[in-house]
Amino acid sequence: MRSDVSFTPAATSAAPLEASAPSADRRVGPFSGRAHRRRYLLILAGLILASLALVVLVLTWGNSQIPFTERWWRVSRMRSESLIVIALVTLCQSFATVSFQTATGNRILSPSIMGFESLYILIQTAVVFFFGISGLAEIDGFAQFVIQAAGMVVFAVLLYSWLFSGRHGNLHVMLLVGIIIGTGLGALSAFMQRMLDPNEFDVLRARMFGNVGNANTEYLWFVIPVCVGAAGGIWLLSRRLDAVALGRDISTNLGVNHKRQVMLTLTLVTVLMAMSTSLVGPMTFLGFLVATLAYAVTDTHSHRHVLPVAWLLGFVILGGAYFLLRHVLPMVDTVTIIVELVGGLVFLIVVLRRGRL
Repeated sequence: MRSDVSFTPAATSAAPLEASAPSADRRVGPFSGRAHRRRYLLILAGLILASLALVVLVLTWGNSQIPFTERWWRVSRMRSESLIVIALVTLCQSFATVSFQTATGNRILSPSIMGFESLYILIQTAVVFFFGISGLAEIDGFAQFVIQAAGMVVFAVLLYSWLFSGRHGNLHVMLLVGIIIGTGLGALSAFMQRMLDPNEFDVLRARMFGNVGNANTEYLWFVIPVCVGAAGGIWLLSRRLDAVALGRDISTNLGVNHKRQVMLTLTLVTVLMAMSTSLVGPMTFLGFLVATLAYAVTDTHSHRHVLPVAWLLGFVILGGAYFLLRHVLPMVDTVTIIVELVGGLVFLIVVLRRGRL
C-alpha cells in the first residue's frame, strides 16, 4: 500500500518534466539561437569596418598634399562634408523606409509613395517657371530650404490627420490618396516643364535627381539635429514597432495604441524624408534597397537590430558608389542614378518573386 503511494508521486512528477522538455529549446527574442546572434554580430562588425575603411579611402585617395598639413586638412574637410551628407541621407532613408513599411504592413512600399518627391519637384519647377533661373538663384537659400521642408511635413501631416484620424480612418485609403496626389503633382510639374526654355530646363533637370553634390553644407547645423532627433524618436519607438508589425489586433491586445503609434511613426518618417529630399533631392529606391537587404542579411524582425544594419548598408552602398564614381572613375553625376537603377531592379525582382504588391 505504501509502495504504491510512494510510487504515484514519482510517476506524476515525471510527466510534467517530459512535457516541458521541448519548451527548453524554444527561444523568445530577436535571434533563433547563438549561431544566429553570432552571425548578426559578425555582419554588424563587418559593416562598421567597411564604413570606416570607406571614410579613410574618401579622405585620403588622390589627396596629393603632405599628410596632416593645412592644405591636406582643407581637402579632407571638404570631403568629410560629403561623407556627413551621405551619412545623413542614408540615416533618413533607411530609418524612414523600415518604419514606414512596418506602419503600412507592406515590405514593398516606400515613403516616396506619399508624394514627397513630386511636391519637391513641383516647388523647384514652379520657382523656375515663374521667376526664371535668376529667380532660382535669388530665392535659393536657407529660408527656401526651410519652407520647402516644412511644406512637405505640413502636406503629409494634413493628409494623415484627414484620412487616418477618426473612428473610420483607413490606412489603405490614405496611401491611395497619396499616390493620386503625387501623380497629380507630377503631371502639373511636367506641364510646366514643357513650357520652359531649354536652358532653364537644363538647370532644373540638375535638381530633379538626387545628387550629393547638390547638398548645401551650410545648412548642416540645422539638418543634423533634426535628422538625429527624428531618427532617435524612431529608435525609441522600435519596441512598439515590433508590436505594430504583428498587426492591429495583436498589438492592441499587447497594450499598444495601434493608430497612435502609426500616426507618430508616419510623422517622424515625414520629417526624415523632408530633410533628405530637401538636402540632396529625390531618391526613390535607395531606402527600399537598404531595407530589403537589411531584412535579408539579419533574418530578424527586431527593429533595434534591423535599423542600424540598414543604415550601415546604405552608407556603404551610397558611399562606395560615391567613392568609385567620384574619385576613381570620371562619372560624378551618375552616383545616385546608378544606385537608383540598382534599387529599381531589386524592387522588380522582389515584386516578381512574390507575384503581388
